[in-house]
Amino acid sequence: MATHLPDDFKCPISLEIMSDPVILSSGHTFDRSSIQRWLDSGHRTCPITKLPLPEHPCLIPNHALRSLISSFTIPKSQQDPNPFRDPDPDQSKKYQTQLLIHTLVSPSSTLESKLHSLTQLTRLTKLDSAPRRQLAECGAVSAVLNCVNSTESEIQEKAMALLLNISLDDDNKVGLVAEGVISRVINVIRNGSSSSRAIGCTILTSLAVVEVNKATIGAYPNAIKTLIWALYSGKGREVREAATALYAICSFVDNRKRAVEWGAVPILMKIGGMGLERAVEVLSLLVKCKEGREAMRKANGCLDVLVKVIRNGSERGVQCALFTLNCLCCFAEEFRVEAEKEGVLEICVRFLDEENEKIRRHASSLVQTLSGRG
Repeated sequence: MATHLPDDFKCPISLEIMSDPVILSSGHTFDRSSIQRWLDSGHRTCPITKLPLPEHPCLIPNHALRSLISSFTIPKSQQDPNPFRDPDPDQSKKYQTQLLIHTLVSPSSTLESKLHSLTQLTRLTKLDSAPRRQLAECGAVSAVLNCVNSTESEIQEKAMALLLNISLDDDNKVGLVAEGVISRVINVIRNGSSSSRAIGCTILTSLAVVEVNKATIGAYPNAIKTLIWALYSGKGREVREAATALYAICSFVDNRKRAVEWGAVPILMKIGGMGLERAVEVLSLLVKCKEGREAMRKANGCLDVLVKVIRNGSERGVQCALFTLNCLCCFAEEFRVEAEKEGVLEICVRFLDEENEKIRRHASSLVQTLSGRG
């Protein structure tokens, strides 16, 4: 059976299929027993590269390769007695995924083969959770993260798309953060291509579905600052995804003050005035903290942006604008006076017959506030 297995499954020293593959500091993989005998003999160079090794070399288990080898070397007693029957589609997909993962983690893989593997794995994981779990469980995430660090923009973009797919599985979200995904993603949002930056923001949104990740991302140095930078300097999809990520992260109370301190409010006002309602949704979270209300009080054009959305926005936008304006009118008298001048009371009265329950409720609260009964 060994003759039909990939050469990378064989130890470079024994030329036998590896049972316990380990990685040497040179980046090459050997069977543990073979490389240990080499080291016990007094050698302190890599058998392949001949480069010097430390006095006490560290042997890192290659979990991804071990998983692949285990999947291929099925005992004969467990093999299908009828090899001519149609293969199980699920099993075929599993083997296909394993081969692609192997290409991705193998140090001998070319740039082109890694790009092909990333493309195919992204396709496989887009709608199917099984390959996502397979990638996470076999230790391949570190290989994907290495591709995220690539200076080749195409490799980086494909790796980011694959990382996003892996993050869609709820069981993977905390583990990805533990593997150091946040720092890699923040770096890409700062320095990657426009497409990679947008995907990076979406990854943060995906990870923030888990409450503990919201706290971790918010506390990570420069995470919120970088999202606000993307709001300010990005275009199109980047700005939308950055606003969505900020909304997800700021649903965690402690992150609202951080966003305000990094200057989110005036930037959100600007892009909200340009028609991005997601910015108003973020403001509806930031207004819940005193620092956010103070910042909105100081920002130019705050009332104009909110009234514009109340008049012409979507149902979701109207809800958020009504809530935000009511909070501000309760906070500062000048907002109440200006809102009355803009005819907000009349608009809210019309909303009292609205079918949308949330719009009716927020409009009713604002009517009471503007009438001095709030």
